[in-house]
Amino acid sequence: MKKTIAIDMDGVIADVEAQFISWYLRDYGIIITREDLQGRNEDNAFPEKGLIRKFARTPGFFLSAPVMEGAVEALKILMEDFEVYIVSAAMEFPLSLSEKLTWLNTHFPFISWKNIIFCGNKNIINTDYMVDDHIKNLDNFKGKTIMFHAFHNVSYNHHTRANNWNEVISLIKQDF
Repeated sequence: MKKTIAIDMDGVIADVEAQFISWYLRDYGIIITREDLQGRNEDNAFPEKGLIRKFARTPGFFLSAPVMEGAVEALKILMEDFEVYIVSAAMEFPLSLSEKLTWLNTHFPFISWKNIIFCGNKNIINTDYMVDDHIKNLDNFKGKTIMFHAFHNVSYNHHTRANNWNEVISLIKQDF
């Protein structure tokens, strides 16, 4: 029986950070870099309070997010030895369910619908590993955690950090 991995979408396989930056430039005409966001939280990442939530509620936001570099290849590699589940807290934003499913079917057509879990709270997830960018999901997880680097988690170090998909593969294969 294969070991199991829960993999988050936003900030892990979907590059929503790049999407926020791109949409900010589009709507405000101001260039914000990834470095500008480092150490900020989602509430104060941009000068306009609540901007991230506003964008996440806008039609097309999740549907048009770019794929995180290396994610497609990494998931294919992981699927050779593991049962991979995509787990996303998709209930908060009304459009995210359908947009995220369409996005997954477009960019990760090799992931079965049986391996996609949309939920409101990830505390119910019981896989062997979890790859996520949010501390709140990792802190409550009972298996082994890998914290995918994001601007909002740079000051945390109580989970094993991966800065990219090559590092995720390396960390999991070392443990396996």
